[in-house]
Amino acid sequence: MAQDLTGLGEIHALLGRGTSFEGTLSFEGRVRVDGRLRGKVFSEGILILGDGAEVDAEIEVGTLIVRGGTLRGNVTARQLIEIHAEGAVHGDITAPQIDIDKGCVFEGRCTMARPPEPPAPPSGELSTASSELPVPPE
Repeated sequence: MAQDLTGLGEIHALLGRGTSFEGTLSFEGRVRVDGRLRGKVFSEGILILGDGAEVDAEIEVGTLIVRGGTLRGNVTARQLIEIHAEGAVHGDITAPQIDIDKGCVFEGRCTMARPPEPPAPPSGELSTASSELPVPPE
């Protein structure tokens, strides 16, 4: 049985109907937006757009779930993007897993790929192993 990621008991913050936020939003856990949001969103958590959401933002999150409302902007998700039938997305989306329901609106490019990993440190800087081989006892 699939886990319901949108359960209200698990929401850490809610931007409800009739509210608006402009700027940069960063959070941990799960946030649900049913109002207006404009700007940028950064999180490793789950962003849920509900009925009435009007979002104009560049989004980088762990998971994006569009249950309703309208999103204008590009999205990069590290795990999953879901767009349900009541939702509309106008922008490019990138995630390793993408689920787009029949009946939703999606206008943009879709790329199913993992986001680039942060670059590894140059060799030799953070090495904890010795570069010399141990000498066996005689």
